[in-house]
Amino acid sequence: MNAQEQPVESTSPLTDALAQLASAVKHLGISPGVHQMLAQPRRELMVSVPLRRDDGSIAVYSGYRVQHNFSRGPAKGGLRYSPSVDIDEVRALAMWMTWKCALVDVPYGGAKGGVAFDPRDHSDSELERVTRRYTAEILPIIGPDVDIPAPDMGTNEQTMAWIMDTYSSSQGHTVPGVVTGKPISLGGSLGRASATSRGVSHIALMALASRGIDPTNASAAVQGFGKVGRDAARFLAEAGVAVKAISDVDGAIYAAGGISITALSAHVDATGSVVGFDGAEELEPADLLTADVDVLVPAATEGVITGDNAHDIRASIVVEGANGPTTNEADMILHERGVLVVPDILANAGGVVVSYFEWVQANQAYQWRESEVNERLEERMTRAWHSVIEYAGAHKLTYRQAATALSVKRVVEAHELRGLYP
Repeated sequence: MNAQEQPVESTSPLTDALAQLASAVKHLGISPGVHQMLAQPRRELMVSVPLRRDDGSIAVYSGYRVQHNFSRGPAKGGLRYSPSVDIDEVRALAMWMTWKCALVDVPYGGAKGGVAFDPRDHSDSELERVTRRYTAEILPIIGPDVDIPAPDMGTNEQTMAWIMDTYSSSQGHTVPGVVTGKPISLGGSLGRASATSRGVSHIALMALASRGIDPTNASAAVQGFGKVGRDAARFLAEAGVAVKAISDVDGAIYAAGGISITALSAHVDATGSVVGFDGAEELEPADLLTADVDVLVPAATEGVITGDNAHDIRASIVVEGANGPTTNEADMILHERGVLVVPDILANAGGVVVSYFEWVQANQAYQWRESEVNERLEERMTRAWHSVIEYAGAHKLTYRQAATALSVKRVVEAHELRGLYP
């Protein structure tokens, strides 16, 4: 494998994930049998999730939980609520979680879950009923030593509290370690809520330094102002980066001199959207990706940077806050143009790192200081960053190729040490 190889044009996140795996397998010289094992989930469950709505009507949604690999430990991965959720998306996200956990050296395999519906169209009581019913359906395959869900798109710490309570009720005692991303009062970790964003900002600042760019002279655009993008924008601004463009599901805004993240956050809390913020002008959402900035942080959803717009991206650094935001075709175009792309399995791994810390704290029945959590997070992210850039340099690979190869190698080593039963 080398950085000049052209990938097969991708059509979905799963296509991209499988192509990335195939490239790593070729580079590492992995056997066809092991390749086949890594390409397929170890376990997957599709369930119906019936909901009695507040008006008395019945809706039925499709739910999924995919466990990709267990070689390095229990499965770990988020739960998302989104109309776009389908089994192939969840399969891809579970595979990427396996590589992400291996890259930052936490003792987990990868998993992912989802329910195909729009949480914005439902009341809190409906969300609770969906969550508890989905949890009841997947109870046989989750647990603190089996598979540990966490928040993702459309879910939050309240969702995790409902899952924890539903699972604990089935066990007859409280089991804090069945989920991470819980409220602090239920055993959540200090620093967990902003961990993914903090990791993104750590990586973005190291990427800027690698290009010789002072953060106080740098600019950024952030796609998404939710679970990842909001705090990523805040941390970048605190480091001196001018965040000039921000978007959410409703629209985008731009300010040449930089956007006040504090003021924008207050506006979003009051209105629910970045649209209408007085401190910036409106921007076409698609134009955010091609804004004239140093760092682009796609922190919304997958497949937004494609072969159609990769040639127009002006940022010299792309830091993937979302999972799979760049297609393989776009990845190669950006590489040929000299754009540094920091892949999702490195850039947004802060969440799973602190999820691991939360799980450890639950097992110890002890809470670490927030400063201790943040210090350990920074150390993990820095170590992973240097391992990727060193491997990429030694083998003449892109950062994505290097990160995937390192991760796959670690998973295969664990598999070979354990052996194949029977």
